[in-house]
Amino acid sequence: MNEIWQILDGRSTTTDVFTFENVLLSLLLAFVLGQILAWVYYFTHSGLSYSKSYVQALVIMTVLVAMVMAVIGNNIITAFGLMGALAIIRFRNVVKDTRDIVFIFCALVIGMASGSQRYSIAIAGTIILALIAIYLYLTGFGTHQPHNGFLRFTLPGHIGPKHPVPGILKRFCGSFTLISVQDSGFGSPAVEYAYQLMIRNAKKNELMVSELGKIQGIENISLTMQEQLLEV
Repeated sequence: MNEIWQILDGRSTTTDVFTFENVLLSLLLAFVLGQILAWVYYFTHSGLSYSKSYVQALVIMTVLVAMVMAVIGNNIITAFGLMGALAIIRFRNVVKDTRDIVFIFCALVIGMASGSQRYSIAIAGTIILALIAIYLYLTGFGTHQPHNGFLRFTLPGHIGPKHPVPGILKRFCGSFTLISVQDSGFGSPAVEYAYQLMIRNAKKNELMVSELGKIQGIENISLTMQEQLLEV
């Protein structure tokens, strides 16, 4: 039992901790923990920028970092050599979501813990990070209400004080602001309107658009939620 705890705690009874068996165990553990991290990302992802290659990269990155740590070992010269080699590599992919960057950093740390044979830290850290990610997903932590949205449409003429559009917007929105009015030009009476909305209940967006569509002469109704714009 004491030997098992020593293995999990990263301590070995031998003088050379980076034996073939230990390195193989580190890589296998990094592979298992990397898959757990990738599965957690897969199940808790709610944006529009999902990438299959990114999920697979999380697993490979965890194993790769563990391998790098095994290559470095206790040799500081090898460490500087690897730093110089990695400095040549240029990554041009832009990560749009901050949450994706956090998962990359998690994969790096788990790989470092596994590769340096600090197995207890790697296992406990992965479990805690997974539970935190699942908790934040299930509780919707950080969700901001009301929802921001942009509404665009065209009307034959300008909106007067008694026009039905403001009345409909008051029913579904906490507040709304007219941000632009533009004549179509070329002798057309159509006027393009753009509103910024603070929507009370996003589930009633279709009903609001349907009510606007009943107004005589209204065309080209377009409602875009700001949260969707930020995910693209």
